[in-house]
Amino acid sequence: MTIETTSRPTGGVTYQSVDEAYFEQRQLKRHAGLFTLWMMGVGAVVAGEYSGWNIGLSQGGFGGMLLGALIIGFMYVCLCSSISEMSAALPHTGGAYSFARTALGPWGGFTTGLAENIEFVLAPGANMFFMASYLAAIFGTPDSWLPLWWVAGYMVMLGLSVRGLELSMRVVVWITVAAVLVLLFFFAVAIPHVDFARHALNIGAEGKFVADGNGPWLPFGLTGVMLSLPFGVYMFLAVEQLPLTAEEAKNPTRDMPRALILSILTLIALALGVLFFSASIPPGAHAMGSSGEPLLDGFRTIFGDGWAKLLAGVAVLGLAASFFAGSFASGRNIYSLSRAGYLPTVLSVTNPRTKTPNIALATGAGFALIVLLAIWFLGGKDNVAFMAGFLVSMIVFAGMVSYILQSIAFLRLRRLYPDIARPFCSPFGAFGAYATIGICILTLGYQFFDPLYRWAAIAAAAWYLIGLGYFGFYRRHRLVLSPEEEFAVSGGTRGRPLGEH
Repeated sequence: MTIETTSRPTGGVTYQSVDEAYFEQRQLKRHAGLFTLWMMGVGAVVAGEYSGWNIGLSQGGFGGMLLGALIIGFMYVCLCSSISEMSAALPHTGGAYSFARTALGPWGGFTTGLAENIEFVLAPGANMFFMASYLAAIFGTPDSWLPLWWVAGYMVMLGLSVRGLELSMRVVVWITVAAVLVLLFFFAVAIPHVDFARHALNIGAEGKFVADGNGPWLPFGLTGVMLSLPFGVYMFLAVEQLPLTAEEAKNPTRDMPRALILSILTLIALALGVLFFSASIPPGAHAMGSSGEPLLDGFRTIFGDGWAKLLAGVAVLGLAASFFAGSFASGRNIYSLSRAGYLPTVLSVTNPRTKTPNIALATGAGFALIVLLAIWFLGGKDNVAFMAGFLVSMIVFAGMVSYILQSIAFLRLRRLYPDIARPFCSPFGAFGAYATIGICILTLGYQFFDPLYRWAAIAAAAWYLIGLGYFGFYRRHRLVLSPEEEFAVSGGTRGRPLGEH
């Protein structure tokens, strides 16, 4: 039997009837506590402190990048507070999609889930790109070999996932701990080499190099601050993926909000440290703005090339942590959308022994590799720095769209479901959601001001529109009453308890 739902103003959808065996083939295993969730949140992002963020120095100078990072950091505190409230009230593995599905209907759910899907497929791809750049520098391989590093990295990730996500999570947790320790070690050893005025302020008007430093804080003015926002985002982007682990958390209503807040506060502290110390030691902000491996360049300054390569080998752990965590998030996003029928349902079948969504993980990996290779052959192989910025811009575009929709969902959930149990309430309330929306719109707008990277935003938008067309013409007639769908359809009055299959 099918169930027609046409009461939502976002448009009608059709549900397929499934039996309990459908969900038995799509089970996850609860095993993650607060510390694991906290480290998973940090691990999803920590690669952004290693590479990618530094392009913002070339866009806004040190002062512009600092202000951009502070603005974006505040936005993420507001966003994480809103997400914490929703994740405690709706602890499904669908994360952003499930929040928006309940508040905005099936179209709102899919538009949010699709934006997150683009972000989560590309984010580990970008991390793999940066990790390959580090590995190429360490082992002296030519840039033409970078695609081989990408393929090898994804093969290792998929091989690890076959052993089960519990083991994979444990590996990511300890890699993340090591990655944070590497950053703290860098801060400590950089202190004797700091000369802030000479090195951090060595960018002059129009981006010219100022040999003696003491240049302007804002060499590109307020426009530079705005243009640095997307690269500030990269220092925190993907922390919001944590609710995707809700059905693997032991106590999601209690631990998810705590882990989200701890994660973003940890990341803000690390981001400010990375920005200050990387720019304040030789070769300085001007050179760091175009570096493919800024942490490695920092270690070269302090220890020389030989020791720097050894330390950079350890530093690769940070990129690996985000690559693995991001890849698993991509798999969970595809899994949840597939389980509910928004994507082909075969993608959500889990391994009967390990309960791992291996098909979803492999699908996310395949899409990421296709995009990486497409950008590479369309011009990335001739300009590696351009490829890095292009990837970051695509990811930021998708992230901003997702954040706007999640914030709207937060406001709607408070209005439509005022009596739903909320174990955690955002201290910023509606103001935090409106602030997030405003900053996201500003960031999106200024992406199109940069002639170099506006095509990246256009490419992400095209992917988005193709996905919406696929849903509108085909998948919306083949949905399944997964836990989040059943909760949304029933208005929270019937169906499976939250978080159960």
